[in-house]
Amino acid sequence: MNGKVTIMVLMGLVVLGLTEVNLAEEELWINPLFEKLSMSAVSGMGPFAKLSDGSLMIVRRNAMRISKDDGQTWSEPRTIYEGDKPGIPGRGQVLKTHDGVIVLVYADSSTSRWEWDESKGEPKQEPRRDIWTIRSLDDGKTWVDRQMIFRGYCGSNVDIIQTESGHIVMPLTVYVSNPVHYVTCTYVSADNGKTWRRSNLIDMGGVGGHDGALEATLVELKDGRLYMLMRTAWDRFWEAYSWDKGLTWRHIQPSNIPTSSSPGYITRLSSGRLALAWSSPLPGGEPRPLAEVLSIPPPLKGGERFYVPVNLSLGTKQISIMFSEDEAKTWTKPIVIARELRPDKGLRYVYLFEHEPGLLWIFSSRDFQSVLQVSVREADLLED
Repeated sequence: MNGKVTIMVLMGLVVLGLTEVNLAEEELWINPLFEKLSMSAVSGMGPFAKLSDGSLMIVRRNAMRISKDDGQTWSEPRTIYEGDKPGIPGRGQVLKTHDGVIVLVYADSSTSRWEWDESKGEPKQEPRRDIWTIRSLDDGKTWVDRQMIFRGYCGSNVDIIQTESGHIVMPLTVYVSNPVHYVTCTYVSADNGKTWRRSNLIDMGGVGGHDGALEATLVELKDGRLYMLMRTAWDRFWEAYSWDKGLTWRHIQPSNIPTSSSPGYITRLSSGRLALAWSSPLPGGEPRPLAEVLSIPPPLKGGERFYVPVNLSLGTKQISIMFSEDEAKTWTKPIVIARELRPDKGLRYVYLFEHEPGLLWIFSSRDFQSVLQVSVREADLLED
């Protein structure tokens, strides 16, 4: 099916944490190759973990829920941690390991603070968003080994993987000051989330509340290396490689993948292909030469000295997907999934989940609320 179709999509209820929000009818163009998912508002943006019986699990704030009908309905919330502060689960990433252990890595919601001073272009006070982990050995019935693995301010965490060797690797976005910007590192566990080690920091400099290297997504390549794509303010992802399961990152360079200042999501599908969903440039929006981007004085798009200027959303107008059959060396022609039609809004964060072999669920958000939930068959996107 070809051509453009404008669809008035009633987004209905979405979830920010556990709070249901009514959205008015919005204009959003959706590629007719993609089918709108019939899912409960609780599903939001995931992330999902698949339990032993095939049901799905999500975590919302300090509670988990289970769905046995592909996300159409969810169980009542079951509290994860009932002890004293700090370390109360907030937004996080969840993973079911090869050994059946559920690992939750999350931001502590009880001590988080971030207040931005636009006049100074810096936080009003030292920001705080500690990262904790907790795990379950019985499909989420009980949780053990709660611990803080990072103290400071960590930005949004968008991915977590387990390698063939069993290493759990979680990218973190770390705030640094003087000047304000973000750096990236990974935390690695070789024992199903019981203990963790931190990698070196990837610091590419920058000045601003969204500048630097941040919100990384990663995948294991067939030769055992890890491949990571980092959001930047420079019109493209930067890429990094690790030869030791994420403990060190040494080969760091600009990628050939143009993007807005928004994170992507890369994953390996059951077919063996790599899939990347991300905020792709609009037609004619090819990236500027890197030297030209670096020569422009602040504020750069996304790397502003101030926290959230209007232009942040203008470069995030559409979400696309593409595939690689040669381990991220080359990619298929991008296929646009959805496009934002409102001039003052943008589609930013994206999540890709292979619910069953060849069946892809894709999600994206606007203003931190899930507004896009679609599914597609991998084979339908690869037909000539």
